[in-house]
Amino acid sequence: MWLYLTAFIILWALVWFFRDRLTISNAKDKYIFITGCDTGFGNLHARRLDKKGFHVLAACLTQKGADDLQRSSSSRLKTTILDVSSSESIKKAVTWVQAEVGENGLWGLVNNAGRAIPIGPTEWMQIEDFERVLAVNMTGLIEVTLNFLPVVKKAKGRIVNTASVLGRIAANGGAYCLSKAGVESFS
Repeated sequence: MWLYLTAFIILWALVWFFRDRLTISNAKDKYIFITGCDTGFGNLHARRLDKKGFHVLAACLTQKGADDLQRSSSSRLKTTILDVSSSESIKKAVTWVQAEVGENGLWGLVNNAGRAIPIGPTEWMQIEDFERVLAVNMTGLIEVTLNFLPVVKKAKGRIVNTASVLGRIAANGGAYCLSKAGVESFS
């Protein structure tokens, strides 16, 4: 029994070590579009991929967020304004991305934009509170994915949807847990 457990642990450590050494070739030829880059995970992810040599197309909700990110990055990172709850804004972003990537296509789409507020007991919520959160976290993510799919397919790219453990465990009221469960189901 101990021999099998030890062998499993050693094998797991070797696989982990090997996996962490893998790199993506030709990062300088790959374009990645990330939503929700004003602050938080999207901002950190955009700056990290920029440092690794990818062409990062970062979508921010505000001009201030876009300007701050642009100042802290290289010329490979470009920003645009995107409200994922607006179909018109999404279509403008798709047109902008298509112009940026050309025939290369989009190697990666990271759906990161999200909001959590308002959160509270369900009896304190109004239907509009649910609709605002769902419009960004779930329907916005789905609409962004559907609109960008042809550009992602052109590069045989990949799509990453940012969810939360709260999509599996409803720990609070409001639409956040509901929306993240929807993202899990969509993914």
